[in-house]
Amino acid sequence: MRRSKTKSKKSPLRFRLNLLLFIAFLLLAILVAQLGYLQIVYGDKFEAEIESTDKTVVSGNVPRGMIYDSQGRTLVGNQAENAITYTKSISVSSGEMLVTAQKLTNYLTVPDSKLQKQDVADYYLANSDHYKAILKKLPRAQRYTATGDNLPESKLYHNASKYVIDQMKLDLTAKQKQVAIIYSKMASAFQLSTVYLKDDQVTQTEIAEIGEHLSELPGVGVGTNWTRSYPNGNTISSILGNVTTEKQGLPADTLKEMLATGYSRNDRVGNSYLEKQYESILRGTKSQKQVTVNNNNQVLKEVTEYAGTKGSNLNLTIDSNYQTKVEQALQSNFMAAKRAGATGYSDGAYAVAINPKTGAILAMAGLQNNPKTGKITDDALGVINRTFVMGSVVKPATVLGALMSGVITPNNTTLPDDAIYLPGTPIKKSWYPAGTFSTMTAQRALEISSNTYMMHLALLEGHATYRPKSYIKMDNDIFSKMRGNFEQFGLGYKTGIDLPGEVNGFLGSTTNEYDQVKYGSALDLSFGNYDAYTMIQVAQYVSTVANGGYRMEPYLVNSIQKTTESGKKGDVIYQHQPVVLNQVAFTSAQLNVVKTGMYNAVNGTDSYGTAHALKGLDPKVAGKTGTAQSFYYDQDNPNNPNPPETTSHSFIGYAPADNPKIAIAVMFPNFTKSSASTYTMNLAKQMFTDYFKIEGKD
Repeated sequence: MRRSKTKSKKSPLRFRLNLLLFIAFLLLAILVAQLGYLQIVYGDKFEAEIESTDKTVVSGNVPRGMIYDSQGRTLVGNQAENAITYTKSISVSSGEMLVTAQKLTNYLTVPDSKLQKQDVADYYLANSDHYKAILKKLPRAQRYTATGDNLPESKLYHNASKYVIDQMKLDLTAKQKQVAIIYSKMASAFQLSTVYLKDDQVTQTEIAEIGEHLSELPGVGVGTNWTRSYPNGNTISSILGNVTTEKQGLPADTLKEMLATGYSRNDRVGNSYLEKQYESILRGTKSQKQVTVNNNNQVLKEVTEYAGTKGSNLNLTIDSNYQTKVEQALQSNFMAAKRAGATGYSDGAYAVAINPKTGAILAMAGLQNNPKTGKITDDALGVINRTFVMGSVVKPATVLGALMSGVITPNNTTLPDDAIYLPGTPIKKSWYPAGTFSTMTAQRALEISSNTYMMHLALLEGHATYRPKSYIKMDNDIFSKMRGNFEQFGLGYKTGIDLPGEVNGFLGSTTNEYDQVKYGSALDLSFGNYDAYTMIQVAQYVSTVANGGYRMEPYLVNSIQKTTESGKKGDVIYQHQPVVLNQVAFTSAQLNVVKTGMYNAVNGTDSYGTAHALKGLDPKVAGKTGTAQSFYYDQDNPNNPNPPETTSHSFIGYAPADNPKIAIAVMFPNFTKSSASTYTMNLAKQMFTDYFKIEGKD
């Protein structure tokens, strides 16, 4: 009976054990099946994810391309400098970086720089004991949420750093400041990115000592960096532009776009003018290294997968020797005018030379003068971003417009040269006494710069009814007619030059409620005393006249060349081809009227000729002078009811007159003496003379 009872007790227990074993086996089988399924179906995916976690591609910068003048002289180069670098590893702590920075100061002295309050706070809190102590001092509301949970670490750190900045007066020693400067640079790096701790005037002793202790300085390395150099001095420095520093990084206005195209935040990039315009060409292609890390995020191996490609080089249209001559001539003539007391309210002087057949810029120079302080600064960019009322240099366009509209013909250009008398306004006349001439041809009008002739052309184009001292009536579209003619030459509109920052001209109002004021302004427009244009627009315009009617797009970059591994210029990958923007629809006979007038303005025998100062130049020059009446605008007193009257002096011309190779435009704005035209002509003379001297040598 006992045996039977014992057996009956053991049977349910054995059953239960077997059932548990079966369930365990079944679960194990399911797990194995699931693992097999995952391995077969998703194995490659998981393996790729593991690989991507263990291996990271790191990009490195390469030297920028060089910029050369038209003769191959280096305008912008790269100067290699020894550098101490830091590569931030994955998940490195602030405390570890602080220890490295402290050790590094035993061998490295960095330039003293101003630390921001946040930099000092970050340095102080990098010490974990300091951080914990500050957290204890924080009010409970700055450590915990309303429900009693700990605040996120980022919020805790923000509160701690704010406490250090607001409540603590940290006075760092010289040694501590060195550590703080180095630490702030380390902390600014992204994971597996490299920053420069010192890249200027690194001594051989620093290199040697750091090299001996690299094993104690994780992430620190000895390398090289480059900076932009200017072997040819400051020639066209404002046109060349600048490159940001590593600290400045990407410009804020283009940050998102540049990050999307592969830039890093601390990349040095062109931030103005040619450096900016051709950033994609000059930057090159970054190197790529595959970095392998272990489970502790320590770098195990670095393999260079792509060495990178140095930036390509720009070959400019400007001859630096000629550019220097133009700058010197502009400076010397402006200073001579200043000594003579002619520049009282002048805000600068500008000059540009262009190849009229291609649009290639041969030189562009400018200086800006502060009338109050007398300080003079380089402003070559004023050629493209400042507008001026040009005066009589627009008269060739006025005559050609009248010829094309048919109000005069090449065989019959004679018109009255009578002054214009309008009620309630001063007499509108030329620079010479009213009544000096009764009639005049277009050729002579250009030679002696007649305002009245141009106004009579405007009256004809506007189908005006005019009687002296009576109100006039003109077609309402007179402005659109005249400006339509000027527009064909590019006056008032961007030229398309390959520089950022170009502006349009400034076109005066045509909506005045008083018709007589409006029509009087149309007369002013005819002889260049109303609308304002940039110097590059005027250079494009005179080139269009010089080359027979083709409006060429101005340009500064003639070609682009690759850079070889040795750093020399390689294959040409781009050669600029001249671009014709439009052809002005005048005939050769109509053009000959204007070219004759411009030739005679320089080489004629009329005693009233305006550009005889250039007579005798070899080769012969054709040109046109200009004078515009204006007022000095004082930004500190913009509502001055009686602003000082000034005159602006300009010149356009080309040479040789029969087969032009160079066209120039010159402007001396807001002078206080009419004799200032002397300096304009002296500058033009030097520009032509120097060009042909240098051309003969090259």
